[in-house]
Amino acid sequence: MTPNQLPTVWSLPPEDVRAGRRALWWSVGPSGELAVMLIQDRHLRRSPHIKGWAGWTVVAPCEGVLVVVSDGAERRTSVTGVTPATSHLALLSWSRFLLVSRRTRLNRSGTWERNAVVYSPGGYPVSHLCVGDDVDDVITDRDGGIWTSYGDEGIYGDHPQASAGLARWDTDGTHTWGPRGRLPVRPLGGSAGATEEDVAWLAWYSHEGPFLSRVDPATGSVTSYRNPLRDTDGIAVRGTRMLLSHRFRNRPGVELSRAELVDDTWVIAARENLRLPGPVGARCAQGRDGLLWIRAGDTWTRIEA
Repeated sequence: MTPNQLPTVWSLPPEDVRAGRRALWWSVGPSGELAVMLIQDRHLRRSPHIKGWAGWTVVAPCEGVLVVVSDGAERRTSVTGVTPATSHLALLSWSRFLLVSRRTRLNRSGTWERNAVVYSPGGYPVSHLCVGDDVDDVITDRDGGIWTSYGDEGIYGDHPQASAGLARWDTDGTHTWGPRGRLPVRPLGGSAGATEEDVAWLAWYSHEGPFLSRVDPATGSVTSYRNPLRDTDGIAVRGTRMLLSHRFRNRPGVELSRAELVDDTWVIAARENLRLPGPVGARCAQGRDGLLWIRAGDTWTRIEA
């Protein structure tokens, strides 16, 4: 499959590039809308160690522009109070959205610093909450639940919910789900997330290899499977079919695997090397209802399971 065969959902317009706006954090909402945060270059600093968009960080509180693309239409919202530590964007119900910082810390008072901000549809902060330390991945569901997975510093740190490896929160900052010993082994880190209608799928890895966990928020039930693909960057699930991606670091392509659920085991049925219109870096994919969204440079495409 070539870049010309892939549907381009959105690309950063040339006028934004000329105006000095850079596309940073992005997400896909539960209704399939793409959201991308634009920040002016003058507010950014580049890490010499991280390539691609993930290497840019905000140096001081600033304003941004949230672009939401749905059914071919583009809506822009000015955003105030974007903080330097921001690392994740997620869409919430009622046109709200969430900005999350990867790290938090324990204050002298014994409380954890709040590292997530809920924004109004108009782009203003309305509440602050803590969603754990060393946040690897964030995805939201149809009911406004916030699913998070954590890196090793969170899992082996002092934050009680992060230490479990996976969690769900509501927009008040209440912890609404945790694995509570229902995973086959203890996670070492998260690698990808997806939703399929009302359920969440979380890809994570451990000392015993990679796993996939399906969580139903209505009942709290968890079903875990061996992940047939190591180093998974993205997953998308529809029934008994799954797409899994593995990126070629900072090159314009991914390895795309199609898997099927056979006797409670995910089995890879086909593989292909997918060429993309730009380089693929960290946090390059997200799954929603059987569609795998992939960011390649400043262009977004999607593939159906």
